[in-house]
Amino acid sequence: MMNFDVPYNDILDFWFDGLDQGDWPPGECERRWFSGGAAVDARIREQFSTRLQAALDRELVAWERHPRSRLALILLLDQFSRNIHRGEAAAFAGDHQAVTLTLEGISTGMETGLPWAGQVFFYMPLMHAEDLALQNQGIACFRSLLERVPEHLKSKIENNLKFAEEHRDIIARFGRFPHRNEALGRESTTEEGVFLENAKRYGQ
Repeated sequence: MMNFDVPYNDILDFWFDGLDQGDWPPGECERRWFSGGAAVDARIREQFSTRLQAALDRELVAWERHPRSRLALILLLDQFSRNIHRGEAAAFAGDHQAVTLTLEGISTGMETGLPWAGQVFFYMPLMHAEDLALQNQGIACFRSLLERVPEHLKSKIENNLKFAEEHRDIIARFGRFPHRNEALGRESTTEEGVFLENAKRYGQ
């Protein structure tokens, strides 16, 4: 059984390249987040698969106690799951747990003590939710964050807010992310099929 003694700092170090170094992680981190590719997927799979499974099996519940370890748990369940199981139904297996961790955390303001980029990823499970109310809650979180960040970081948060609104619009239209249909064995509607021909690759 895994517990709080299992390391989590290397998760934060890998994703943020030092969570406390400056106001925002370096550019290579953003490329890793949004344009990682097969090499990044392979590295995450090699380094973090065991801990992802432990998180899915709820063997890392002790990590929920503190903001940084909770953030690491959210990253495993909401981000690394997508890298490790890209194109598979298992990519989304941790989504419900991740949303719960986010909602519990923000109910007490746990995330507000994290560095700015950490707060962005604390909210990310709401952007990934196939639920309109959760999507709107995520937008509210990003709007609040936009008001709190220093001026020189506002463009970063504005971009995330824009992405959150685009995700919300997809859920408002379809009630789900059509990009997930193939991986989840769901049949696409005619409207979804037309949408998928030209849409951005959201939902993975």
